[in-house]
Parts: sequence; structure tokens; C-alpha cells
Amino acid sequence: MNIHEYQGKEILRKYGVAVPNGKVAFSVDEAVKAAKELGSQVSVVKAQIHAGGRGKAGGVKVAKNLDEVRTYADEILGKTLVTHQTGPEGKEVKRLLIEEGCDIQSEYYIGLVVDRATSSVVLMASEEGGTEIEEVAEATPEKIFKEVIDPAVGLQGFQARRIAFNINIPKELVGQAVKFMLGLYKVFVEKDASIAEINPLVTTGDGKVMALDAKFNFDSNALYRQKDVKELRDLEEEDVKEIEASKHDLNYIALDGNIGCMVNGAGLAMATMDIIKHYSGDPANFLDVGGGATAEKVTEAFKLILSDEQVKGIFVNIFGGIMKCDIIADGVVAATKEVGLEIPLVVRLEGTNVELGKKILKESGLNITAADSMSDGAQKIVSLVQ
Repeated sequence: MNIHEYQGKEILRKYGVAVPNGKVAFSVDEAVKAAKELGSQVSVVKAQIHAGGRGKAGGVKVAKNLDEVRTYADEILGKTLVTHQTGPEGKEVKRLLIEEGCDIQSEYYIGLVVDRATSSVVLMASEEGGTEIEEVAEATPEKIFKEVIDPAVGLQGFQARRIAFNINIPKELVGQAVKFMLGLYKVFVEKDASIAEINPLVTTGDGKVMALDAKFNFDSNALYRQKDVKELRDLEEEDVKEIEASKHDLNYIALDGNIGCMVNGAGLAMATMDIIKHYSGDPANFLDVGGGATAEKVTEAFKLILSDEQVKGIFVNIFGGIMKCDIIADGVVAATKEVGLEIPLVVRLEGTNVELGKKILKESGLNITAADSMSDGAQKIVSLVQ
């Protein structure tokens, strides 16, 4: 789950991590009022959307007076920002962060991620702040420094100091930088984050180290114990179909293809999308119904797939381990009848009770194309939608 920059900064502030003073605004008048209350000679007007690259898209403006705050707020609010993370459709700006300006001396990158290779949280840092970390990794990988954090003891002071020296934090500010990193790590662990990215971390003319931006992603599986974080969820920033999927415990991600996929298991779902692409098709979604799918859940999955007007065919690819193939077959038949399916449907079943499942599909009298293998199913659905 993602949150907005101003929400991330509020969490950091509660943990004693330095951030600029700022206020959220939902209208032009609120933006002007916020800037007036902050009383800074320079104010920054920042679009709040769940995507990076806002500055390049015109979503961040520096205002030197209240008139400019009003002008920029009016310009950005309601605007559709298109960045490298939003896709061509962009995202509409519905809220702003009005923040006090600061005398930036240097910019750095600090990030915490879960590293699957080491099964640990890793602290990453670079003195190339303000730019995309992916660009730094590609062009100058030697400028990225990492510290693998032992989960038993957490981030140690010597590790934070080593990072600070490696990215050339001024010696007199190393203590502040260490405190910042230790605080950020505490937020990361206690709030069940999966990504914490400060880009840029800045040093200022008055000798401060603070987060000029803050991006957080939280583990959705831990939200049951992070109720305060869950309340920060902005449904307007999420895909309507993905919100609906979450209500039925379905793992769904919308894509831009025309072949709807319904699969049980994340790995099999990824492989299904790959093999559709291999045969020159385009998957319309990632949809994992999980191991405990019921007929009702399968029906909801079908409705979800069909809510995408781009879908011209559906490929159901199920391996019946915990979930029996006959249960899936009953669900497919019930769903097909309920939604009045009119587009091609290819079903591949394998595993427990597979023969019974195939019999149910065959005797249903519905226009369902059976597939003998994943490869066979992918080829059939691609040919049917072309």
C-alpha cells in the first residue's frame, strides 16, 4: 500500500526524523492559507499523487510570495500529471503539499528495501540525490553504497556512519545523518514498510539534515496490525478494479492487454502471462484467485476480468493442489452462466480431480474450449482473440 508524501513525512515527524514544515491543501484557498501560516519567505507547492517524477511533469513549483502560491496551486490542482510511473493516462492531482522552502546545500539519496537475496533489510545510499536511483545504478553504480542489516540487532550506528562518510556528508553533520538513518530504519521496521525512499535527503545552509521528499510502501499483509497506516489509504489513487478485487481477497493487477487471465498461485500467474506473450498475445491482468478459491470467488473473478472493456478472451489456468479441479470447474460453469459470457474462454485444468473437472466442463453445454497443457491453452486463446 502506498501513501502520499505529506503522510510519510508526518510519520517521520512522529519518530523524530527531520522534515520541513508543511501543510496539506485540497483547494487553492487552503493552499494560500497554509503558505501564510507557514510564514516562509519561499514556499514549495507540490502535487500529491502516488507516483514519482512529479517535478519533471510540472507538479512541483517554488513560490516566492502568496500570489505565486495561488497561481501555482490553481495551475496544479485538477491537472493530470503524466510521469514515467503513472503511464500515459496520468493521475489527476486532488491535493497539494504546501511546504516551507529551505536553503539546500547538497542532495543525497537514502533508501531502505527488503532484499530477498539476503533475507534482510538493506540500507542504500548515494551522493547522487535528486535523480532516479535506477539511472544512478545504470550510469554510475560505484556511487551506490549498501549496508545489509542484521535483523537480530537492527541498523547499527557504525553502519550509518560508514554510509554517511561514503556519500560525503559534511563531517560536522554526520551525527545528524546517523540519527536520521536510525530513525528511518525504526519507522521501516515498526510500521511494516517494504520500501522507504528519501530522495532527496538534503543538508541545509543552517546546518540541518532533513528529508525533502518521502516515499513509503507498506506490506499489505501487515495492515491488520497497522491500523493507523491503513487509515492513510487513498482509494482515489488506486485502480477501481484492484479495489474491488481486494474486497474479495483476490490478487489483481490491471494491465493493458486483451486476454484476461484467471490463475491460482502467483508463480503460475506470472508464467501464464509469460507464455501468452511468448505466443504473441497480451495479458490484460494478473489475477491470482489463491489456493482456497470457491465457486463464488471464481464468479467474482470473472466479473472483475469482464469489467475491463479491453478483454476479448479469457484463459483460466488452474493447477489443483489444495484446490480441487472439480470445484474450479463448478465455479467456472456457474460464473459463465451468471455473467452471460460471450467472449472466448479457454480452460486448462491439471491436478487433483482433473478428470472430474474436465467432465463437468464438457457436460456443461457451454462454449468452453478445453486445453491439454498451459502451452496449448495459451496458443488457443491467442488464436481465438486475433
